Amino acid sequence: MNIYESFMFEALIEAKKSVDIDEVPVGAIIVLNNEIISRSHNKSISQNDPTSHAEINALRNAAKKVGNYRLTGASLYVTLEPCAMCYGAIVHARISRLVFGAYDPKTGVCGSSIKLHEQECFNHSPEIIGGVLEKDCSLILKDFFKERRN
Repeated sequence: MNIYESFMFEALIEAKKSVDIDEVPVGAIIVLNNEIISRSHNKSISQNDPTSHAEINALRNAAKKVGNYRLTGASLYVTLEPCAMCYGAIVHARISRLVFGAYDPKTGVCGSSIKLHEQECFNHSPEIIGGVLEKDCSLILKDFFKERRN
């Protein structure tokens, strides 16, 4: 298991916490200097907050921990390709590397529905690595929605 997979495994642990509270299972962690400084999962339904995605929650926690809204040098690992809202927050936080697991053909903006990271309107662009533990990250989502349909 390489370093990306090791950290993505930690994000998957967070995603499983979402299932326990009947949220869409997406987990995120933020790593700085090879140390996890923040971890979270989706809480939009339980918190009645449309912005409470795993990435946003992890960014908020990390910014509080380091005492700065800019997280330069940090990597964000998330089990699902970010949406436009989350990508915008990632850019504003100056995340250096974005690593995601499953691609999201409906709302993913890092190559699936659109390539927002290739737009020239942003003053920052993180390195993007997609498809890390993709099968595991996709399976937890598929199982969740399959269960909800039943």
